[in-house]
Amino acid sequence: QVQLVESGGGSVESGGSLRLSCAASGYYGETVMAWFRQVPGKEREGVAAIDIVDGSTYYAEAVKGRFTISLDVANHTSFLQMNKLKPEDTAVYYCATGRVDDDALIFDLPVFTSWGQGTPVTVSS
Repeated sequence: QVQLVESGGGSVESGGSLRLSCAASGYYGETVMAWFRQVPGKEREGVAAIDIVDGSTYYAEAVKGRFTISLDVANHTSFLQMNKLKPEDTAVYYCATGRVDDDALIFDLPVFTSWGQGTPVTVSS
């Protein structure tokens, strides 16, 4: 199983930026690296995903135009650049990997088999 370690979370004022990193121990058949977020009492939701093979990117509507996902394939590391942060972006952010054969499942939780420990992001108004 892939080991994932996130870093880069923290506190920032509204309108600010943060960059999250996710280092994977390797790729073992996974095709996608993604970022999810979760707040207490709510379901974990997909934020951004990137295809390891062809670099295609996917974003939740709430973050389009503000967040950018990228991938350093050689170093098995994913990045999430978050700009123009809003208080509603406050959550614990998780990195995940999985094999996704259908783009319609790009943020479907069950297809992601490895998860990081999560890194908290707090955006104050």
